[in-house]
Amino acid sequence: MTKTAKKTRIYSAVVGLSLVSLLATACGTVGGAAVGAGAGAAVGAGTGYGAGKGALIGTGVGAAAGAIYDITKH
Repeated sequence: MTKTAKKTRIYSAVVGLSLVSLLATACGTVGGAAVGAGAGAAVGAGTGYGAGKGALIGTGVGAAAGAIYDITKH
């Protein structure tokens, strides 16, 4: 194994572990954003406002709610 390949493997492992830890700490925010986007798209499509705009608004509201949940419960 070359020196460059070894460095690439080490960097890949570090980045992978960092992403896993980031996902674990931001679980409520990501989950809230996903649920908010789905609900916002459904409401937007149902009211004629537009599914895309509803999803964008729902994502922001859901992410904020998820972040507040993470702060208060963890």
